[in-house]
Amino acid sequence: MASLGFVGLGMMGSRMVQRLLDAGHEVIGYNRTRAKAEDLIEQGMRWGDSPRAVAEAADVIFSNVTDNRALDSILHGPDGILAGLSAGKVYVVMSTNSPGLIREQAAQVEAAGASLLDAPVSGSKLTLEMGKLTIIVAGDKAAYDQILPILLVIGPTVLHVGASGQAMAMKIAINISIVTQVISLAEGALLAERSGVPRAQAIEVMLNSAIASPALKYRGPFLAAMPDEAWFDIGMMQKDILLAVDLARELGVNVPTTDVAADLLARAQAMGLGDKDFAIVIQVLERLSTPR
Repeated sequence: MASLGFVGLGMMGSRMVQRLLDAGHEVIGYNRTRAKAEDLIEQGMRWGDSPRAVAEAADVIFSNVTDNRALDSILHGPDGILAGLSAGKVYVVMSTNSPGLIREQAAQVEAAGASLLDAPVSGSKLTLEMGKLTIIVAGDKAAYDQILPILLVIGPTVLHVGASGQAMAMKIAINISIVTQVISLAEGALLAERSGVPRAQAIEVMLNSAIASPALKYRGPFLAAMPDEAWFDIGMMQKDILLAVDLARELGVNVPTTDVAADLLARAQAMGLGDKDFAIVIQVLERLSTPR
């Protein structure tokens, strides 16, 4: 059985490691803040003192960090993943990042004799805990075939879509739809509420109507009652939508709903809501509406 490494043990990364441990895999992990890893260490995860230490100890190394800057920081430098890679190893990037950055890093990893796969996920922490996560993968097909059984432990739906960076492009495309669906639901809920229907009841009706996608069924209830802990906060969604804006500009694609979403997320940040779940856009729309 291949030895596994994991760098980045936040909300999603920690739950991925938990599934791997539960399936009997040996995992060595690293997180910038060790305290966040203590529960996993108690359950058998080995601690690595740096991303390099994880890469040196593991055959397959996963990472899930916040943004391009964080991804760059864990790959490069004397304590980075790249310094610990060697021939035959596979590095799997599970966060959402720029396709261009992934292509650059894939070339660097290949120069070390290893393979890089971009493998962002579609789903929330609940989807992951329920074992319903979808993983979108791009990169070397032989490396993909090699680690497919491991990916299936994390999520039951794993789809290979092409060359390096294309999984990131696919994930960015998916997130456009998720945020615009939530914004549209929020607009409808506010219209119903202003017409006299209580917000919670309006959302219940909408989530039992023809518009209720899986994404809205997970996220829609937050428009009536925000979660104590953000599943995916404004800052993270803004990062993903700005990636979409940049990719659209690069490819010459007109994305008007994405531009609207970017504006609303920026307004949410300006209102000090950056750490709230992105369903908080309903409050942004409420503040922008004419008082009654």
